[in-house]
Amino acid sequence: MELGTQIRKYRNERTLSQEALAEKVYVSRQTVSNWENDKSYPDVKSLMLLSEVFEVSLDQLIKGDVEIMKEQIDQIDQTDQKRFGRLSNIFTILFLAVLITPVPLVHFLSYAGLAIWIVILGAGSYAAMLVEREKKRLDIQTYQEIIAFTEGKALSEIEKAREEGKRPYQKVLLVIASGVLGLVVTVFFLWLLGDSFHYRI
Repeated sequence: MELGTQIRKYRNERTLSQEALAEKVYVSRQTVSNWENDKSYPDVKSLMLLSEVFEVSLDQLIKGDVEIMKEQIDQIDQTDQKRFGRLSNIFTILFLAVLITPVPLVHFLSYAGLAIWIVILGAGSYAAMLVEREKKRLDIQTYQEIIAFTEGKALSEIEKAREEGKRPYQKVLLVIASGVLGLVVTVFFLWLLGDSFHYRI
C-alpha cells in the first residue's frame, strides 16, 4: 500500500512531527507511526482529517491505494468465480451421475451397485451443500444473479432488487422439486430392486 508513504511525504512537507500530526487528527503518535509503516490503515474519519490537514483531496491522498485495492478486489472476484465454477461443475457431474447410473449399476452389480450409487448420491449431496454455502457467502441466489456472477458482471440496483424479490419463490420451488425428485428416485429404486429380486428368484 502507498498510503503510509503518502502520509509521511505530506507530513514532512508541512514539517510536522508524528506527535503534531497525531494531535491534529486526534490519534496517538503510535497510530501515526503504524499508518506510515503500513501496519494499520486510517478509518474514514481519520482519512478526512488527514486530507484537511495536508490540504489535499482524498483522491490525491489514497489514489495509489485505490488502484491497488481495485486490483486486489478483481483478483478476489476471479478466485471466487473460479471456485464457484469448479464446485458447480462437480455438482453437475455428480447430479447427472445420480440420474444416469442407477439402472446399469443395480442391473449389473445388484446390491454392490446400489451401494456405489448411494456413495455417488452422498458425494452429490455434499457438493450441493458446498454450492449452497458459496451462494450464500457470495449473496447470489437466483439464476440471473448466478449467471451475472459467473460472467463477471454486476446487476444494476433495480435488477438486484428484482432478483432479491424472486428469492423466496425460487427457494419454495427448489424444495418442491427436490422432494419430487427424491420421491421419484425412491419409487424407482424400490421398483428396480423388486424387479431384480423377482428376476433372481
